Amino acid sequence: QFLYFIENSTRSMKLLRNCTLAALATVAAGNYVVDMSGVDKKFEGIGALSGGGATSRLLVDYKEPQRSQILDYLFLPKFAASLQVLKVEIGGDSQSTDGLEHSHMHSKDDLDLTRGYEWWLMKEAKKRNPDIKLYGLPWAFPGWVGDDPATGVPSGSPFKYPNQTSTYLTTWVKGAKEVHNLTIDYIGVWNERSSSAAYTTSLKQMLASEGFGNVKIVAKDGDAGICNDLANDPAYNASVDIIGLHYPTDYANYSVCHSLNKPFWASEESSAYDDYNGAACWARVINSHYVLSGMTSSIMWNLVGSYYHGTLWYASSMLTAVQPWSGY
Repeated sequence: QFLYFIENSTRSMKLLRNCTLAALATVAAGNYVVDMSGVDKKFEGIGALSGGGATSRLLVDYKEPQRSQILDYLFLPKFAASLQVLKVEIGGDSQSTDGLEHSHMHSKDDLDLTRGYEWWLMKEAKKRNPDIKLYGLPWAFPGWVGDDPATGVPSGSPFKYPNQTSTYLTTWVKGAKEVHNLTIDYIGVWNERSSSAAYTTSLKQMLASEGFGNVKIVAKDGDAGICNDLANDPAYNASVDIIGLHYPTDYANYSVCHSLNKPFWASEESSAYDDYNGAACWARVINSHYVLSGMTSSIMWNLVGSYYHGTLWYASSMLTAVQPWSGY
């Protein structure tokens, strides 16, 4: 139904375009000056999120041609959802809403950069749209990330030893490139949890030292309090490239956020159901966030509802695909 809404909107836009072209044809030929001085912020894309957690699990099990048809609806440019950003969970071996996604490092001595299905999903998205942007975010960390590197004593926080956590995430970014030929564009801190200036500074330095200085850090995938934190800490501010809020209202004062002169995103949004009301809500949100709040990207949770009925937020997705055995 969401896609029906999109395709009917596309037909309306084509009709409007044709009418506009007909009107322009009547304008006398001549030289025209385009004034770009009043152009607003560049819109940076409509996205959707796989993860938080295991929301795309059943999609992998669909047979062809249904599986490719679903992927086409999501990622093909100028067709159906036509997504421009794909955000995925960086698995942390922990239940993270509707299931668990595996970490690429169960322990500090373990490394397997083929675990899970997010790699496959990112490659399928890139196959259909080479220009799609990729964004990784942890919902959880394996416990060893917070352990003392010398003694192994747990601290309970992934930010206690920032260089260790930075190594963990940089390994994921590096593996994406070296094992899967995927370029990660954005990396988040920790979904809807705390953040740390020492950690984001360490992560930025580590990414640069490994040749991934172009990866932009998003903070903090939570509330707008991050803007005050950045405004009050120049070092913290310098280590963050993009402000990402979750489910932001368009009735708040975001003057502090805008004063930082960084891209300002709704990095998780919607959670509407996959019906006509949900489609209308998503269309409204994309427009209102940009027009009223200056948010230049909106990313929907979740991409595809491929998790069983009875789990949290069932069908709260761009489309639902829960029957790989039938292809429905």
